[in-house]
Amino acid sequence: MRRKDAGRTRFALLCVFLLGLAIPAGATARPDIARYILPPGAFGGLPTTANSTDQIPLYDALTPLGGNVGLGDINRLFIPENFKPVGATTTEDTGRAGLTIIRDRYGIPHIRAKTRAAAMFGSGWVSAEDRSLLMQLGRGPARLAVADPPGINAFGLVTSGRSFVPSAAAERLITRQKALLVREYGAKGRQMLRDFAAFAAGVNAAWEAAGVNNPPWTVNDVIATNAFIGSIFGYGGGQEVRNSDFLAKLQAGLGARRGGRAFTDLMEANDPEAPTTTRRRFSYPRFTGGPVRGSLVIDPGSAQLITAPPPPQASNFLTVAPGRSVSGDPLAVMGPQLGYFYPEIVYQADIRAPGIRAQGVSVPGGGGYILIGRTPNYAWSLTTAEQDVRDQYLERLCNPDGSSPTRESTHYLHRGRCRPMGTFNAGVIDGSTQLTYRTTVHGPVQGTATVDGRVYAIARKRANFGEEALSIAALKGMTEGNARTPGRFWRIANQFDFSFNWAYASRRHTAFFSSGKLPVRPRGLDRMLPTLGTGAYEWRGFLSRLRHPHDVDPPGGLFLNWNNKSAPGFMHGDEVRSFGAVHRVEMFDAFPRRAGIEDVVSVMNRAATEDVRATEVWPVIARVLRGGPAPDPLTGQAATLVSEWSADGGSRLDSDLDGSVDDPGAAVIDAAWNRIADAVMQPALGPLTADLAVVIGRDSAPYLPGVNGSAFGSGWYGYVDKDLRTLLGDRVEGRFKLRYCGAGALTACRDSIWAALQAAAAELAAAQGPDPSLWRSDATLDRINFQPGLIPNTMRWTNRPTFQQVIRFNRP
Repeated sequence: MRRKDAGRTRFALLCVFLLGLAIPAGATARPDIARYILPPGAFGGLPTTANSTDQIPLYDALTPLGGNVGLGDINRLFIPENFKPVGATTTEDTGRAGLTIIRDRYGIPHIRAKTRAAAMFGSGWVSAEDRSLLMQLGRGPARLAVADPPGINAFGLVTSGRSFVPSAAAERLITRQKALLVREYGAKGRQMLRDFAAFAAGVNAAWEAAGVNNPPWTVNDVIATNAFIGSIFGYGGGQEVRNSDFLAKLQAGLGARRGGRAFTDLMEANDPEAPTTTRRRFSYPRFTGGPVRGSLVIDPGSAQLITAPPPPQASNFLTVAPGRSVSGDPLAVMGPQLGYFYPEIVYQADIRAPGIRAQGVSVPGGGGYILIGRTPNYAWSLTTAEQDVRDQYLERLCNPDGSSPTRESTHYLHRGRCRPMGTFNAGVIDGSTQLTYRTTVHGPVQGTATVDGRVYAIARKRANFGEEALSIAALKGMTEGNARTPGRFWRIANQFDFSFNWAYASRRHTAFFSSGKLPVRPRGLDRMLPTLGTGAYEWRGFLSRLRHPHDVDPPGGLFLNWNNKSAPGFMHGDEVRSFGAVHRVEMFDAFPRRAGIEDVVSVMNRAATEDVRATEVWPVIARVLRGGPAPDPLTGQAATLVSEWSADGGSRLDSDLDGSVDDPGAAVIDAAWNRIADAVMQPALGPLTADLAVVIGRDSAPYLPGVNGSAFGSGWYGYVDKDLRTLLGDRVEGRFKLRYCGAGALTACRDSIWAALQAAAAELAAAQGPDPSLWRSDATLDRINFQPGLIPNTMRWTNRPTFQQVIRFNRP
């Protein structure tokens, strides 16, 4: 042995000896746990391949395990997210020097590049290979997301296969943002543009190699695509006119004072019982201070409004701080509920290049950064937050000649002048329909309404309009590994102007941040109502980073989010009317005093088939019913079935795949819930109960139309729970100002709920026979399918993220 080699050997032995002193006897070093999954599969093109659907069996096999998930199950049913290919591999020839793309057994691309530009090129290459169909369908509608036209659901155009060709004016909204990136970020912005250009080159090279004759992908496409994803999940607010119309109807039907009280109850803008992700208080209240003079109540029924559906309420995370972890390591189970699509709207990737080592999912066509994923020392995820980043303004219409305005008038009063509206031509839908609309200083005109008989136009303002590209900097920072501490994580997440809750786990900490470009509004406003647009009530800037809800290693050790309220005292968007006493995030319960990663997955997976009505609302309903006899034995049996199902966990699982939900209690609650909800609310609201159901639906169960996976995100759950607890004399924080069930009389309330159950039982008996133990809900209505129907595969229902990571980072 040469002397130099002998010295190295002695040094190595010394290191082993010292390491042995540091590890207690009997202990062994624990490897990180980092795994993920994205059904249906990595490939998203036509014709399908084996990698189009091979993650469905893994995802579906977890569901019947409920709360009994072990480490072996995690290793078996989630794919390693450890920067290494899984199983047999193939290598692709891109023709680019310094770039290697390795595909593993799941078709997941592992990009190995010697330069940053080559890595971005490789990301574009695999994006084009795995999501070419989606990119082509989405590049036109993505421009719509930037232009923000009234009443148009850009994502709906994609899922329905409709086309949109942007106008030159719409394209300029994107082109301007390239200069904006440089102006705001300097060298960082220039680097982003170089990354986008390299990514686009990779897309185009992949298409050329495959003989695909698509128009070249551009930097503009990258910017528009990111804005598109943000528009689907990252906006809140902007439905104040609907609230105003409901308030007007309440006041007309119940009187001004009583109607106002009902409105406060039902909007649940700042219910002190609402579950929050952090216990820290952050102030962003409904009222901005002083007398409310700048918010208007429209004449009931006067709104003529073009609206699009609100953003989906989806995604969850569960993180455990080191002090709550059995191993002393940070833990995280987290992911976005993106909806179930083929092709899925993100793609998996593992990137290694100078300055980059990250794995997770990226936005197809979106520039190559990791949207959600991990680096060697931290992981992150997002959930929809629905923060209040949009406002509707009522523009007082005028005519230049002084005549009385009508709904067709095209001038409005702003800062003392009668100004003409602008006209914006966004482009052409389906080759023939010209999309042209009017605009004001606040944004696109969505319709008209009257206030005391006077006509107003309705315009909507969005906080990050024309600045969507700036948010991509957050993804750049996370991908490059710059969020090494919670403080740096908060700074990076704050660059994301879209409205999201961010979860973070590193080797030492768990942390949370709620992002969005949140306006500071002037005094004199009620944020639930539209703002007078004459110029006296314009925004006064935006919340600073430290005023956003954020926290690190919380008391109790848990950050839990399922699109619930972020923090006490912090009102989210005006369209969020379900942050009350009951929220589905409460189903993340029964954590052990010290949790392992298998415990966290078990809590998530148990809640994923749980019916919130059974476990979180039925117990108080049952307490009301216990005070008096059932009207007949059949109804009494029906109530007993729900109580037994509730006590057993309230699962909607179809474990034997016979097409029926296993427990008959589910059939009872499905038939009875709307009746019970109406029985509780009608004594106070009367015919206005139907109007409430338009503003917020009674339920969001999985069998309802439009619910495909994510369920129980909103409903009348909190209304029923809080009112009945008040009626029973429980301690209730933030009691309702009105009494609803039985008009405050317990006996009358009980009788009405028994009557609702009786009607449900009679309906079930007529349809399924007189034996309640044989009643079943149809589980085929719950089953998940992959929209828009390009593949036939389905899965049993589960209420959990589409893309999900399971993380345990060893604490140093």
